[in-house]
Amino acid sequence: MSTLGRSERKSRDHLDAQPLHYPFWFGGSSSSCAAAVTHPLDLVKVRLQTRSSDGPRGMLKTFIHILRHDGFLGLYSGLSASLLRQLTYSTTRFGVYEELKSSTTTATTSPSFPSLIAMASTSGFLGGVAGNPADVLNVRMQHDAALPTHARRNYKHAIDGLVRMTREEGWRSLFRGVLPNSMRAVLMTASQLASYDGFKRLILTHTPLEDNLATHFSASFLAGFVATTICSPVDVIKTRVMSAKESEGLRALLIKVYRVEGVGWMFRGWVPSFVRLGPHTIATFLFLEQHKKLYRRFRGVQEGHGL
Repeated sequence: MSTLGRSERKSRDHLDAQPLHYPFWFGGSSSSCAAAVTHPLDLVKVRLQTRSSDGPRGMLKTFIHILRHDGFLGLYSGLSASLLRQLTYSTTRFGVYEELKSSTTTATTSPSFPSLIAMASTSGFLGGVAGNPADVLNVRMQHDAALPTHARRNYKHAIDGLVRMTREEGWRSLFRGVLPNSMRAVLMTASQLASYDGFKRLILTHTPLEDNLATHFSASFLAGFVATTICSPVDVIKTRVMSAKESEGLRALLIKVYRVEGVGWMFRGWVPSFVRLGPHTIATFLFLEQHKKLYRRFRGVQEGHGL
């Protein structure tokens, strides 16, 4: 059979598959598994984005600095907050996205790419709001060890951090930076989830690859590259706002950062961001596809259906 014939058959089979409704929490579970694997990379990214003028430069030097001063476990500072973030932020954005996608998918039609972007943007905004308290806490716990001893917050774990933030700074502190964080969540979800589905559809339609691990890896790698590039400027702003001890207006922050660093601030930490987000995106979607595969097997659904 020719390559074109195989592509047409795969595309037809993909559309003919009977839609299957997956549990809402699959996205949060998959993202939590991925976060446990890639947390050290996320920690290095935060340290680079918030480093002082005399701090270590570059990803490798930051890794060495953390290992030398905090030991191996220092690479997992703030892991509890990171997991809490995934269980709130990612559960919401993946869950809403899959619900919206399922509601517009039939046995013969699937939503267009612009529709996927709109669905992902909506779910990303809701996820950004839901996950903001854990996100503030995550940034603070990862950044804490880089501060002078007298300036550290020393949260014991995620729950202790949430309680202390509310008690010491008021409940509004839980939603510090919610605007840039929600903007980032919209961009992240649209560029990550929608692009993954788009790349996966293109691969299945225009290459000999089947719906397997190679396809999932390729689509998620490309989605991670797109997401890192689009989200880099907002990610830097979000990190600066959330790690600050005093509230500062977004406009004032942008002016100050531009005066000190020029336009280069927009992609500061891009390499560690991609090194972290690339594997995280790949791991998330690989875990998610395995969640779905096991669920189909549990429900007795034939492989190739309910994709």
